[in-house]
Amino acid sequence: MPRKPAQTNDEPENEKMDEVPNNLQSEVDNLSRMLAAVLDYLADEENEEIDIEYLFDKTEGLREWRKQYQEKNRKLIEDEIKKSLGDLSFEELQKIRAQIKEK
Repeated sequence: MPRKPAQTNDEPENEKMDEVPNNLQSEVDNLSRMLAAVLDYLADEENEEIDIEYLFDKTEGLREWRKQYQEKNRKLIEDEIKKSLGDLSFEELQKIRAQIKEK
């Protein structure tokens, strides 16, 4: 008797692979839209001052993107600081400790 071919899950993997470029393209499109809105605002010669809150309020998704960006950078800074602590002297560590306690 011939064997029944084994079922493969190639389709879901292919679908996942197709989703990644779509998600990436969607993110690129979203960032392009936000950048265009910011550049339009900056190019407006009637604006004498840059109002970042106006930009956040009028550019959909910009505030959320900035929060995500800041959190990612925060983690990088924390890691960088942790790595450099080993190179500091005891006195330098005490100074940093005092600065942290002041806050």
